[in-house]
Amino acid sequence: MAEATPSNPGGTSGPPRRFRQSRGRRVGDAVISVFIRAGLVPGSYLLTTRGRKTGRPRTNPVTVVEHEGKRWLVAPYGVVSWVHNVRADARVTLGRLFGRRAYTVREATPQEAGPVLKLYVAVATPTRPYFRATRDSPVADFVAEAEHHPVFELVPAG
Repeated sequence: MAEATPSNPGGTSGPPRRFRQSRGRRVGDAVISVFIRAGLVPGSYLLTTRGRKTGRPRTNPVTVVEHEGKRWLVAPYGVVSWVHNVRADARVTLGRLFGRRAYTVREATPQEAGPVLKLYVAVATPTRPYFRATRDSPVADFVAEAEHHPVFELVPAG
C-alpha cells in the first residue's frame, strides 16, 4: 500500500473509482430494489426524494448507518442525483417490506461525517473502491473525504 499523505489520505495506490451510471447499474439497482422492498437486505432501504426539476418521486436503494443513536444516509458515489434532490428538498421517505417512514435530512459536517463514513465502508463493501480511505484507515482520513461523500442525518418527520 502507498504511504498516506495529505493529498492521498488513505494511502491507496491511486484515485478512487469514479461513479458512472450505466444500463447495467440501472438493472442492478432494479434487482436489488426488489430484494430491499421484500426486506431481504439488512440495513438497506428505498430512498424516495422529490425530483428537483420535475417534482416527481425518484427512488434509489441506499444503506442506512446507525451511529451514536442517530441514523445516517451516505452518498458513497459522491454528489449524485439523489444528493442534489435532498439538498433541494430535505423531505424524504425510506421504505422496505410493508413500511414507509418520512424524514427530513440535515447535511453533516465533515467532523460528523468522518466516523459515519468509516462505519459505512465497513458494512457496504461493494462501495469501497469509491473511497481513498480503507476500512483500516483512521477516522481523520474519512473526515478528509467527507467533501466527496456527503452524509445526511435522518430526522423523523413529525
